Amino acid sequence: MTTTLGILNDRYQLEQTLGTGGMAIVYKAKDLMLERYVAVKALREDFSQDVAFRERFRQEAKAAANLSHPNIVTVHDFGLDQKHLFIVMEYMPGTDLKTLIKQKERFSVSEALELMIQACSGVGYAHRAGLVHCDIKPHNMLVTPEGRLKVTDFGIARALSTISPDERSEVVWGSPHYFSPEQASGLPPSPASDVYSLGVILYEMLAGRLPFIASDSAELARMHREDLPVAPRYFNTSIPAKLEEIILKVLSKEPSARYRTADQLGRLLMGLYETERSVPFTNENLQQLPKLEQVRPNPVPAEEPPARTPTPVPAKAFTPPAPEKTPPRGVISSQPSPLQAGIAESDLEERAKSPIDWKTWSLGLLAAALLLGLIPFWFYIYLLLKP
Repeated sequence: MTTTLGILNDRYQLEQTLGTGGMAIVYKAKDLMLERYVAVKALREDFSQDVAFRERFRQEAKAAANLSHPNIVTVHDFGLDQKHLFIVMEYMPGTDLKTLIKQKERFSVSEALELMIQACSGVGYAHRAGLVHCDIKPHNMLVTPEGRLKVTDFGIARALSTISPDERSEVVWGSPHYFSPEQASGLPPSPASDVYSLGVILYEMLAGRLPFIASDSAELARMHREDLPVAPRYFNTSIPAKLEEIILKVLSKEPSARYRTADQLGRLLMGLYETERSVPFTNENLQQLPKLEQVRPNPVPAEEPPARTPTPVPAKAFTPPAPEKTPPRGVISSQPSPLQAGIAESDLEERAKSPIDWKTWSLGLLAAALLLGLIPFWFYIYLLLKP
């Protein structure tokens, strides 16, 4: 399919090829009905005849069409024309994140966080909507000249309601450089799988290279499952230790050891970014941020966080109280407790200081005399009334 096709579906005038892939071609087109520019993703003709690929393409359109978020590319239309299935999406001037990574090699911490927070926001929204993207990679993230990032390509997205924890697959979906260990093993994906892929992208943006590099897909899958990544600060010492700790946690082999959703990862990155905006990034400044254990996303009772060595307290900082002498069992101590002694002493002091209140005593005696004087009166009344 080439731009010589002219008008697609009597509405979309194809003007320019934006990108090509193994299964589809993306064009810049003009919507003649609404007079606006759109992006048209057209499935190649040979794949359009395959029922499985047609269903996958339709699933992509359906999944993305139900998502409305500033960091997700909006889908406008879906159809079939001239033996080509196509998806019509919003047009975004700019380029994909993978191209930017190749151009810049390394991003500054601020630049990387700005883009990754947006990516987490879009992917996190999909997670809340019950979808796992399953193919998170920088090729599927478009960045405008103003720095707006949008996630695209939900072609292999899975609805959480359709994923069984017992399912196994011999076909591994996703991109070998970015998919999670469970995807590499043919196990069911989860939102934590997308979080792992986001961690790979963040690692690549800051370290200037991928955490795992191999010549074939099988070796890459093995490395994702078994090998530990080199700490990113080995390649870029400007990465704060706090941020490196987050990246390595996200790249954990077990999904339960990562953050549960992209939203949780995004909140931590936002905390780092806010710190950077107020003061320059230094490891000392970042010590004020919450500990990662305090925001552990998916606590598992059987897996406690590793114990930390307690910080020794200086000898002069704390003096333990002298042990109290406890009387033998069955013997009541004649010495009052410190609290009782304090109350008794203060009470005696108050009594010693207070003078005799003669007015109160006089009123009391007068009241007693009146009561005693009423007794003969009531006795006299009783004798008068007695028959």
